[in-house]
Amino acid sequence: MTQPNSPVASPPSVPPTGTEATAPGRRLWRRLRAHRMGLAGLVVLALIVAGGLLAPLISPHDPGATHLEAIYQRPFTVGYGLGTDDLGRDILSRVLHGVRASLLVGALALAISLAVGVPAGLLAGRYRPADLVVSRLTDLVLAFPFLLFAVGVAAVLGPSLWIAAIAIGVSHIPSVVRVTRVETLRIGQLDFVLAARVQGAGDARVFTRYVLPNALSALIVQATVIMPTAVLSEALLSFLGLGIQPPTPSLGGMLSDAQQYASTAPWAAIAPGVAIALICLAFNTLGDALRDALDVTTGGPAR
Repeated sequence: MTQPNSPVASPPSVPPTGTEATAPGRRLWRRLRAHRMGLAGLVVLALIVAGGLLAPLISPHDPGATHLEAIYQRPFTVGYGLGTDDLGRDILSRVLHGVRASLLVGALALAISLAVGVPAGLLAGRYRPADLVVSRLTDLVLAFPFLLFAVGVAAVLGPSLWIAAIAIGVSHIPSVVRVTRVETLRIGQLDFVLAARVQGAGDARVFTRYVLPNALSALIVQATVIMPTAVLSEALLSFLGLGIQPPTPSLGGMLSDAQQYASTAPWAAIAPGVAIALICLAFNTLGDALRDALDVTTGGPAR
């Protein structure tokens, strides 16, 4: 007979199965899928990215080729799906390559802001002296208006795709620093991080194993904010002649050219404008969905 106070053997620990191990990923996908606007944004963004990546293969014409015999062709004309501009260049081909260039600038700007902002935010969140220095440098960057900073960089180094990406990336470093710093301060006070430090874990191990994995959701959401802003900034710089230079197509450059003959061929301005709007809208709706899906304090996305 078993004694009343005799210890009962605990069941052996069972390693998580494949379904249990992938539960967080499945839960994230389920929440994202329930967010209809976010799912629509994901689909639209996937189509836009695919169009940009495959632009050299699916463009019906050379984006820089002129066809003087076919100037101002209206949309849905045979051979010119979105019409032509004042030089007979195919607008559809130019929009596809312009989307490609805009996404490239956005990706480069995002990489620059994350590469500088994340380490700076980690140091600022951990060390008081570093926090003082990083905060002052962040305030210094924020003190310069983006357009003035971009004009200065372009004047010194010359306008180009890479210069536009650098200017946009530097302008977004402060936002990444602030997000990373706040997450470092928050996560650094959690019990499992304090326990790891008691066991002798150094700062490098804490940053890489605990802080960054738990701050990833906030950084992903911040990335969906930076990308559309970078696309808009690139369009602005190209519109002013400070970004991507001809003959490389750019959405902002197309808008700048189209304003001269807007009354004759308005479709030349509508096409790149709609492309910019779709990119920004897709990123914003996807960012909202990811923010809701990654929020562990809620049971799911807002309907």
